[in-house]
Amino acid sequence: MTQHPSAGGKPAGIDAGSPGAARVSAGAESDAVKPSDAYVQSFARGLAVIRAFNAERPAMTLTEVAEAAGLTRAGARRILLTLVQLGYVAAEGRQFRLTPRILELGFAYLTSMPFWDLAEPIMEQLTNEAHQSCSATVLDGTDIVYVLRIPTGRIMSINLGIGSRLPAYCSAMGRVLLAGLADAEIDAALARSDLRAHTPLTVTDPAQLKAAILKVREQGWSLVDRELETGLVAIAAPIRDRSGRTVAALNLSGQAHLVTARQMQDELLPLLSRAAERINDLMKRV
Repeated sequence: MTQHPSAGGKPAGIDAGSPGAARVSAGAESDAVKPSDAYVQSFARGLAVIRAFNAERPAMTLTEVAEAAGLTRAGARRILLTLVQLGYVAAEGRQFRLTPRILELGFAYLTSMPFWDLAEPIMEQLTNEAHQSCSATVLDGTDIVYVLRIPTGRIMSINLGIGSRLPAYCSAMGRVLLAGLADAEIDAALARSDLRAHTPLTVTDPAQLKAAILKVREQGWSLVDRELETGLVAIAAPIRDRSGRTVAALNLSGQAHLVTARQMQDELLPLLSRAAERINDLMKRV
């Protein structure tokens, strides 16, 4: 698997990272959806230019940016020069690349999340106790987005970091987050998902997925064994706000040849559940 675009990278095999997918962001999207008075097309196109940069395309020429964002060269040029003046893009000869200032945009979201500071020390302790990588994600459409990660080592063929995206339907954290939705919202999310088999064990049938998600809702945790990537096993639990709404998911993940699904459930689920409850208790106070 490769990584597809976002602030920290987005796994492309899963797959919004192709130039074709990027083109939907601005030009194609704005043509397909008739803008209303509340829709600022130039702003949408500016965001499409920013999203065009990723791990596979860290630096691009004007022509490449225009193609990736679905814009004309003239339109892409105006947006790029504006971003250069604002300090979000740097021009190096014929190439353009994002600057570290772009992190301000994502950091504003992270600092607005109350469990950001609450969860990190608890996740570090959990990682030390379980000797497995620990992550926290939120749901964005049909994807999960990583907002915190405490790794013990590289366990996947992609580099996961803050901002990385994975499909919700075949990940433990994704099923926890989907389980927090109303039944109709689960159906809609599955209908919009690209239900492809990433491994021979991936469940892709919508009815089976819905049943699995409802089971997660009932039992309060999710275990996914080698469905997202061969050799990867993960277990996840919900993080809830004071109203009981699921706002994030917390997981432990490891390599299947080192820790089995049964070991995850028997040995690591109690540790994960305690950590999740500690965060949930803190969330009730904010």
